[in-house]
Amino acid sequence: MKILIVDDEPLALKRIEKIVGELDYSNITSTTNPLEALDILKGDDFNLVISDIEMPEMSGVEFAEEALAISPKIYIVFQTAYEEYAIDAFKIGAIDYILKPYSKNELQRALDRATQFLSLERRERIISKNGDEFYLLKLEDIIYIKAELSEIMIRTESGFSYYSKKISQVESMLKPFNFMRVHRSYIVNLDKIREFETTVQSRLRFSFEAIPEKVESSRDGAKLFRERFK
Repeated sequence: MKILIVDDEPLALKRIEKIVGELDYSNITSTTNPLEALDILKGDDFNLVISDIEMPEMSGVEFAEEALAISPKIYIVFQTAYEEYAIDAFKIGAIDYILKPYSKNELQRALDRATQFLSLERRERIISKNGDEFYLLKLEDIIYIKAELSEIMIRTESGFSYYSKKISQVESMLKPFNFMRVHRSYIVNLDKIREFETTVQSRLRFSFEAIPEKVESSRDGAKLFRERFK
């Protein structure tokens, strides 16, 4: 995994370089200047950017927006001392957010998540099961996902199948793709939504292409959906 680290504080930058190196990641580029980081991204391919948020030249969120415009497939991890930026960070698609001073284990978890996303990106397939039948599903074929006890049910145009992970795990796996968790029990493929309507307490009810059933969001899920498409 190729990593770019951006932090305007030289000591903080050296600390994160040291920890990342101790975790056996050696393909690392770093800079204290987000504008320089954007130039670096234009000239090379990276898998992951670890960025501070509070920087004088531009905020980490502004930097990430421009970085994603240059390299849409990179993953972003923010590190900062200010918890109030979390919502903005996740709105633009950051895969993790770690608070300073963070531990080596916390950084390891963020790097493990990035590795998991890269693995899924290379595969872009899920092996699911229904009875004795197994299916190799493309992510683009998934219409919605429903939590079922300790596993999930996957709905495609051709029917239902099951995948032996919890919905929270699958939500994390699908974050780089165009999926959204709109309810504690449902993840929907945004590309498959045909239309939606407002229901009680500002919830949303989604209709999909090719299937008759509908999915209703929670209030929080409806809020996240509306914020995404402001």
